[in-house]
Formats: sequence, structure tokens, C-alpha cells
Amino acid sequence: MSASSLETVILCGGMGTRLREETEFKPKPMVEIGGYPIIWHIMRHYRHYGSNRFILCLGYKGDIIRNYFLNYHLYTKDLQIDLETGNVESLMPTDNRVDWKVNLVETGQASLTGRRIYRALKYIQGDSFLVTYGDGVSDIDLDAVVSQHRRLGRLATVTAVHPSSRFGELGLDEDVVRSFQEKPQVKDGWINGGYMVFQRRAFDLMEPDENVTLEGGILERLASIGELAVYRHHGFWQCMDTFREMQLLNDLWASGRAPWAFSQTTPMNVPD
Repeated sequence: MSASSLETVILCGGMGTRLREETEFKPKPMVEIGGYPIIWHIMRHYRHYGSNRFILCLGYKGDIIRNYFLNYHLYTKDLQIDLETGNVESLMPTDNRVDWKVNLVETGQASLTGRRIYRALKYIQGDSFLVTYGDGVSDIDLDAVVSQHRRLGRLATVTAVHPSSRFGELGLDEDVVRSFQEKPQVKDGWINGGYMVFQRRAFDLMEPDENVTLEGGILERLASIGELAVYRHHGFWQCMDTFREMQLLNDLWASGRAPWAFSQTTPMNVPD
């Protein structure tokens, strides 16, 4: 099992209130880094490891994400428009195409992250699948995360990272998570960076009508029964919660040294 064999679920429904300068008008996954929505950067990372089947859990301003993907080829290609006939012709070579398959799933304006994934389960084909948030980038080796998940055989695996801010803190015992606390004061420097692998059975811990966060409703429960494994990532990881963090990511992209880009010189609509 590798990342290429799994579908990727991306949580795209939150309001992103701490980045209100941008998210008042668009959902956070559509906030741009270097002229491209951050969700494009995230999906390109997963495609680099072979995963090209995506399930996007929509909520707040989800129509903007729908519109982007419905008109993806218009947004990402040079075009010639004949104003007399209305014909639109692509000026890009026919072999310069992405091969992404994207499910756009409305999961509810008021749904929390756990419920969003639960509602998307009907579109997930396999017993294992990848999950990430729609607001952060990294140079994480996704095949290594999947390999760790397979080796340890738990119901879920999360990636632990070392940022300077606070998120869900992981209490680690070797390669198993023994406790999970949502956004406390970080004690030993490891926090939940997303980039997760789940077995479908992990969501048997939820009742069908429960509206819970992924962190508090699933990960805490899995940790309490010894079913949450961890992959430690020592490289680059950065979320985009604030305007300052958005500027940081844009500066990295503009420098040509964005760690998450893998091959930044590759045209945006060509698969790696």
C-alpha cells in the first residue's frame, strides 16, 4: 500500500475566522499562494506521490470551490476567444493536462470536521484513505506516512510536527499515540500536523447523527484505546491561519525555494 493507491479527503468547509482579511470573501482553501489557491498546492503535493483521486468536504462558501474546479481549464490555461462566434480554444498543448479526479461533496455549513468526513464516507471506495486539512503545506513524504500506518496496523495515523504555534498536542509512546489534547499549551514540541491515514472502521466510533470535530470526536477516542499511531516529521510544515502566515508562504513561493513545491518550475497544469 502506498499513497498512490489511496483516495485523499481534504477538509475545506471551515470559516477561517483568523484570516478574515481573505476569508470574508472566499473559503480558506481558495486563498492564494503565488497566484494559485492553497488547495491546488496541497493537491499537487498528493499528486506528486501518485494520489489523484480527491474528495473535497465543502461547507463555508463551497460554491467558490465548485466554480474553480468546474472551470479549472479556463482558469489555468492560456485561451483564445473568438468574440464573433463565442468559440474558446486552449493555447496549451493537449498533453499538458492534470489527471485529478475530484468529488465535490457538500457536508453542511454547520458541520464540524468529524461529521464532514463521516458524510463523505459514502464516496470513499477503499478501506484505507488519506485525510488532510485545506490550509497547510509541507514537504512530508506521504509514502512514508502510509508505510508507517501499514506497519503499525492501527485504525489511524497522524503526522506529528514541530511548529511554533499551538494545535492538537500528541502524547507519544514509541509509535503509538496515548493521549490527544485539542490545542493545549504545547509541552514537548510535537503537535498534530494533519496528513493522516484512516481505516474506515475508525468512524464506527461516531454515531450517525453526531456533530463532532475530527480531533475531539475521533482522534481523542482512538488515542484512548491505543488505536492512533504517529509518523514524526522533522522537515518543513506550515499552516496558514493568519495574514502573517499567508505572507510567509507567498514570500517562500516568490523566492523559488518553497519546500512543499517539489518541482516549482513545473507548469501548474502539468502532473509531476
